[in-house]
Amino acid sequence: MTPPETSDYRLSRPFVARFVGAYLLVFAVVVFISTGFVAATDALPPDVLVVLLVVGLLGLFWLGSWLRSKAYVVRLDADGYEVRMIRGAGVKRAAWSEVEDVGTASPRDIPCVVLRLSGGRTTTVPVEALAVDREQFVRELQDHLDRGLGLRPI
Repeated sequence: MTPPETSDYRLSRPFVARFVGAYLLVFAVVVFISTGFVAATDALPPDVLVVLLVVGLLGLFWLGSWLRSKAYVVRLDADGYEVRMIRGAGVKRAAWSEVEDVGTASPRDIPCVVLRLSGGRTTTVPVEALAVDREQFVRELQDHLDRGLGLRPI
């Protein structure tokens, strides 16, 4: 099976829920502080709170839609890979020619794919963060790596 030229892997639903939850928390604090400011001072009309709520809810729907359909965590292409939105991933972008080995690890009991790069650098991808089956991700990663290294025909 030949993988597409570019493969994007999106956030899993639990991680999308974390981002949306963080947005809601920040949004609630902003609304609370704004309500207190409008109530304590007559500097702004109460209609500002309605506008703030509408803008905040539109932002919530946009964020959820973007996270589910546009934002990617891992992108594999013909040249290499890119990892986004994962703290502590290590090297966020590298060419396939830099990859020396691909393996797995479970730091803190979190299953991860580890790409070992030249110079002792690594990239660690927690597969639970991806909206894809672990084995499928590893197979497609290996296919991209093999093609990038010229081990498989394009």
